[in-house]
Amino acid sequence: MKINWNNKYTTISIYSFLVAVSVILFYLAISQVSIFTDKLDSIIVIFQPFIIGFSIAYIINFLLVFYENKVFETKYIKKLKLKSKRGLGIVLSYITAFFIIGMVVKFLLPQVIDSIIGLVNDIPTYINSTTEFVNKAIKDLNIEDQYSKTLIDNFNNLVNYIIRFVTNLIPAIGSLVAKIASSIWNVILGIIVSVYLLIDKEKLCALCKKVTYGLLTEEYAEGLIRLFHKSNHTFGRFLIGKIIDSLIIGVLTFIILTIFKMPYTVLVSVIVGITNIIPFFGPFIGAIPSFIIILFVSPVQSLWFLLIILVIQQLDGNVIGPKILGDSIGISAFWILFSILVAGKVLGLVGMIIGVPLFAIFYSIIKEFIEGRLRKKGLKIDTKDYM
Repeated sequence: MKINWNNKYTTISIYSFLVAVSVILFYLAISQVSIFTDKLDSIIVIFQPFIIGFSIAYIINFLLVFYENKVFETKYIKKLKLKSKRGLGIVLSYITAFFIIGMVVKFLLPQVIDSIIGLVNDIPTYINSTTEFVNKAIKDLNIEDQYSKTLIDNFNNLVNYIIRFVTNLIPAIGSLVAKIASSIWNVILGIIVSVYLLIDKEKLCALCKKVTYGLLTEEYAEGLIRLFHKSNHTFGRFLIGKIIDSLIIGVLTFIILTIFKMPYTVLVSVIVGITNIIPFFGPFIGAIPSFIIILFVSPVQSLWFLLIILVIQQLDGNVIGPKILGDSIGISAFWILFSILVAGKVLGLVGMIIGVPLFAIFYSIIKEFIEGRLRKKGLKIDTKDYM
């Protein structure tokens, strides 16, 4: 029997069926997230050297472009063949990257390790002095027994939690170091893969374009390539901008904390700088453990620290960040929060870092699709017109 696809009720039935199937598939996908993440982890383990290699090549490429487009514009280097310039650029890019990493390891890492070891050794002394301070403060304030008992119990619970956290800190760091050491071979393979990717990056991009034009119509292929360029621009600008921004915040925090003679200056500055890479939640994630560390040494200094961090983050959010990043994301604060929570749940810490630019890319795809549909209908595309 021939089905009349133009019949109104047949069309409604087909759409209803597709919607029902989509809802069921979406529910099954949400309810089986753990299975999906387990499968994703196994796939990532298999392709880890290539993922590491692509990540390294993506970051190193910014240095390579700088050398090829800025440094190699001198009269003598311009005369070199393209392969020679590429080889020299790759060598200088990796030397620069290894030099930066080497400086961090040589000067920063030992001080951070010493600070962590010193903090762990001094925790019992800090806890005793803090307990005495709290008990004395409660006694001087003449708080009623029932309230003072509640305060002391809550404080003791906090102390026990901190002791458990510090007790588990060293094994956690040890397991992290062991995990990194076990991945050394994958990192070495990743570096080799990244070198090959950088050598033939134009050829690989051309191959991808060739496959795209071969599989899709010319209109869709050009749209997909435009989307790729836009995504690369958004992601790269955000990632490099955030790294530079966090480096500036870390150095600025170190300078200010040194002026105010704060304890564990290097450790706190590293925590603040690294966590600042995470949008929205980064300042809070870095400020809370840093505040607790300083609180043990001096409650007064810990309050000054909160004030200093508040000023630094306001400076970053209103001056430094916009100057470096500009409007590279182009989405509202609500969608930034949404993307961090969802990506963080699925991909963990990495998801919290890359979730915002990934969602911005997805958002731009949906935005262009909707606006294209509105233009075809002759309707306005500005959101304000629909308020």
